[in-house]
Amino acid sequence: MKLIKNKIYVLVLLGVFIGLSACESYIEEDIFSDITSENFIDENTADQLVVGIYSNLRNVYKDYGLQFLGTDLFTSQGEVFSFSSTNDYFDLNSGVGGGIWSRNYNVIAKANTVINRYENEINFSDSRLDDKAYGIAQAKALRALAFFNLAQQYGGVVLELDEPNSIRSDYARSTEQETYAQIIADLEAAIPNLMDAPQTGRFSKRAAQHLLAEVYLTRAYSSFSDSSDFATAAALAEQAIGNYDIRSQTFDQVFDYGNQVNPEILFAIQYGTSGDTADRNNNKHSLFLNSVNNYPGIARTNPYGRSDFGAMPTPFFYSLFEDNDAREQATIHRALIANESVTYNSDFGTDPIVPGDTVIYYPKVALDASELADKLNRYYVYQPDQYLFGVPENVDGAIYQYSSNLNRTNFPIFKKFGDVDFDESEGGSRDTFVFRVAGTHLLAAEAHLGAGNTNQALFHINRVRERATGVANTYATVTIDDILNERALELAGETNRWAVLKRTGKLQERINLYNPHVIDHGAFDPSIHLLRPIPSSELELSDGSLQQNPGY
Repeated sequence: MKLIKNKIYVLVLLGVFIGLSACESYIEEDIFSDITSENFIDENTADQLVVGIYSNLRNVYKDYGLQFLGTDLFTSQGEVFSFSSTNDYFDLNSGVGGGIWSRNYNVIAKANTVINRYENEINFSDSRLDDKAYGIAQAKALRALAFFNLAQQYGGVVLELDEPNSIRSDYARSTEQETYAQIIADLEAAIPNLMDAPQTGRFSKRAAQHLLAEVYLTRAYSSFSDSSDFATAAALAEQAIGNYDIRSQTFDQVFDYGNQVNPEILFAIQYGTSGDTADRNNNKHSLFLNSVNNYPGIARTNPYGRSDFGAMPTPFFYSLFEDNDAREQATIHRALIANESVTYNSDFGTDPIVPGDTVIYYPKVALDASELADKLNRYYVYQPDQYLFGVPENVDGAIYQYSSNLNRTNFPIFKKFGDVDFDESEGGSRDTFVFRVAGTHLLAAEAHLGAGNTNQALFHINRVRERATGVANTYATVTIDDILNERALELAGETNRWAVLKRTGKLQERINLYNPHVIDHGAFDPSIHLLRPIPSSELELSDGSLQQNPGY
């Protein structure tokens, strides 16, 4: 890994920005040849610098470990007694999670370059001053997003606001309070000059309002909060929601592959099926997936993909779905389907499998012994209490014997990130949703609850629940745990679950209740683990000015 002086990048302008990629349907960039750094950037080409910031967000939102593991919703696929520092906090150290630091600082460095070049080096004519303001607004909003990603994990960070053009090693961290003040300042400066309905893939005014709402909401729980933070967050969330009614499309429609650009999405990381290779390189489909190709009848090349993360939902997550919640069917697969012809053999018989047959079934409610035995003559069945690592006891006489299954961890895999035209664990072209209006409703519910406005908190949580169940006013009372559970059902795998549990003060409580590996041998210490360790490579190569978080 490179040190901070390289991660807060010293940019070589042409090498970094000309080679950027973009899908054919968003943030289009032009191709230039026979150019130099001196004649490339002018008011007509300046937007290419802004496009470069968006390009780097792809890597930021493909860094999953510290967002999901070690929470109430996601755990390791290994044995319950196995160790994983990012999940059970045992031996969590400064060698873990460096990608979050470097990838977000890449975004910050590019944003700083845009701001400096737009303000000081590019001559904008009077007729293009709105373009100048818009470019700076996007850069400040995306810089704020990156700083917020860092602050949630590390606390106070290095507030580098200048274009990097020399090698330094004397960076020092600002306080967490100063970091949040800078994030707020960037967003408040950006919002007036952002567009209400920009080109697909760009940061909109409502996306910035959503982000600023979450920033104020997070600060509201801190020791340096302002008494109005909850109310401010609530007002911003209301603005971000606007007049959009999430009931105008179902949860399933929101995640329909052919409907990725839809009015519920406030901001997404864009991918596509053509253009540069990077446009077809999302791996979201490979999350929360086991080795499905080990099941009989599912080939290595299959409609589900190949696991590349090693995480799985907890039994608690599956238990949250009520019978009338349509999100369950859109979120997980309870049955996996064959895509090749094979014959399954065991000591108790054979079963010919053809494409379209069920090969494994995960019932929502446990089957009785006779029904289980019957189904095990046609496919594997794993009951709700068997979703973790282990080998259930064989059912005598059944064709499908648990001891013959190569997979030792079996669970309903995720469906809502399903992709097309991918290459096993990579190569996906589905967009990654960052903010959507249903999530904004849940921010509003949490902010109104914190501000003491229970009626409005109920309105927003019930609006999300109504879309999922068709039943209005399900909640008659609301608590922070209700909101966290609703966020789990609505936003699992989309938002940073660890950061949400941290801000609400619920991380320790809920992992001790619901994360199986933590329950078995967790080493979570709130005096240490509410902040992540600053990457060791940054500390070793600094001049001593970069300080580690306590306990690491």
